[in-house]
Amino acid sequence: MKLRSLALVVSAGLALAGCAVNTAGPDSSPEEAAAAAYQHNGPTALTLYTMVNNRTGAGAHTSLMINAPSQRVVFDPAGSVRLRAVPEVNDVLYGITPRVKRFYEGAHARKTYHVRIQRIEVPPEVAERALRMAQQEGPVASARCAASTSHILSQLPGFENISGTWYPLKLSEQFSKLPGVEQSVLRENDDDDKAIAIREFEQELAQGGQ
Repeated sequence: MKLRSLALVVSAGLALAGCAVNTAGPDSSPEEAAAAAYQHNGPTALTLYTMVNNRTGAGAHTSLMINAPSQRVVFDPAGSVRLRAVPEVNDVLYGITPRVKRFYEGAHARKTYHVRIQRIEVPPEVAERALRMAQQEGPVASARCAASTSHILSQLPGFENISGTWYPLKLSEQFSKLPGVEQSVLRENDDDDKAIAIREFEQELAQGGQ
């Protein structure tokens, strides 16, 4: 196969698998991540985010919010939403306060994409294990968002039926079959350029804190 043809095949495969090109800059320091740690007082839970193309219905990205006893984070493999006020180390976002959580969800829901949100409560030890695994999983290469997330989930107690997949929608379908999953969809009509929402939110944070 010629190199050009091979490149086209690889590109097509990545497009079908979904996931953004990772635009993260240098990692934050461990001290910055530790200082930003946020403990949420709600039940320990895992929340799977699946970004879906409104035109084609294809899955575009997968990420996982982990509410563990020690802190709440978002594992955002090969993600493209990064904030100066939210430390990121190896594709794990720290300091997921209620305000940051709302922004993260809304930044992905825009006129071209909607967000499928699937939440399941888990025992504290399972959430803590998911957190440790996420911290060890990254950084993740582009197009491997669903593969890396399914790799973590499949190793957790109660998630043994999750099999590895490169496709966000296939992972979402598997997740939906778990007992006790709560599901919702977030739709917004914001501009397709997430950079605009990021700039506006960072200005808000600068003016009023988190």
